[in-house]
Amino acid sequence: MTEITSRRGLLFGAAAVSAGALLTGCTSNEPSDSKDEPAGNDQPAADDKPGKKVTIGFAGPQADHGWLNAINDNAKERAEKYSDVTLEITEGSNDTAQQIGQIETLINKKVDVLVVLPADGKALTQVGLKAMRAGIPVVNLDRIFNTPQAYRCWIGGDNYGMGLNAGHYIGEKLKGKSGARVIELAGLDNLELTKQRSKGFDDALKNYPNIKKVARQAADFTVESGQAKMAQLLQAQSKFDALWNHDDDQGVGALRAIEQAGRDGFLMVGGAGALSAFQAIKQDDGVLKATVLYPPTMAASAIDLARALGQGKGIGGMAEFEIPSSITLYSAVVDKTNVDQYMSTGFK
Repeated sequence: MTEITSRRGLLFGAAAVSAGALLTGCTSNEPSDSKDEPAGNDQPAADDKPGKKVTIGFAGPQADHGWLNAINDNAKERAEKYSDVTLEITEGSNDTAQQIGQIETLINKKVDVLVVLPADGKALTQVGLKAMRAGIPVVNLDRIFNTPQAYRCWIGGDNYGMGLNAGHYIGEKLKGKSGARVIELAGLDNLELTKQRSKGFDDALKNYPNIKKVARQAADFTVESGQAKMAQLLQAQSKFDALWNHDDDQGVGALRAIEQAGRDGFLMVGGAGALSAFQAIKQDDGVLKATVLYPPTMAASAIDLARALGQGKGIGGMAEFEIPSSITLYSAVVDKTNVDQYMSTGFK
């Protein structure tokens, strides 16, 4: 979950970054016979074929949340797919000093490329700079460093876009309802990502004058906090038409509180893309009708990008010789109409 997101990055849908669509299978390493193609298409692009061996160092925070665990799993599984990739992975830590030490160890090992999801982007900026100055390109995953000089490529989610798409989904569902009332179960308020998600949500609702946000509570991305804060919202609000919950993990607790209170008659939209949320949406027998993605598949794409950097290749299907400096993933809305497409990407 990003701290500060550059929304001017290149937009890719979640489906495009899964199953290798971003970097693999797009172009061949062999020049095309066609004389009409742009010159950029002659640049070697990453594909599944074994190439130059690349050692990738991976450092992330402690996997104390379903989404973070899925980040680690996606990175490992993607690296195992490539016979030319060796993954040096650190033990995740939320302690910035410890994570800095782990990254310095990878620098000293002279890995070819680094993929870093910082516990704190600001605090780890200097070690990112250290790697870049040592000639090791850095793929900055999601939580962004303070300066672009600390990374070669940033890839991450769009927190503002999450809120925007959640708001528009709810707005369209309630478009014909006069005096519609909406509530919000946010994440940790001291995080920039939470502020961005709420801002996007509020900005979207401005397009629907019939809708008023009547209450907001901040939880902390845990099942327990979701249950407790949702219980408070239910007690304070006797009637509402829609709920947006920022995070599917805390949404498990929110759904417990809703069930215990015996409440229904409203629609709920979640956030991130947990498997449990996908399953509930598919079953379609409760209030949870959709969730807005913050795809952990970005870690798999980060490995793809690191491999391409290590092999001096670009992205297939693009005319540019180099990979982009910034890639922002699209926050797709998953509901019963498309849930089967995303089921395999759901995290536990």
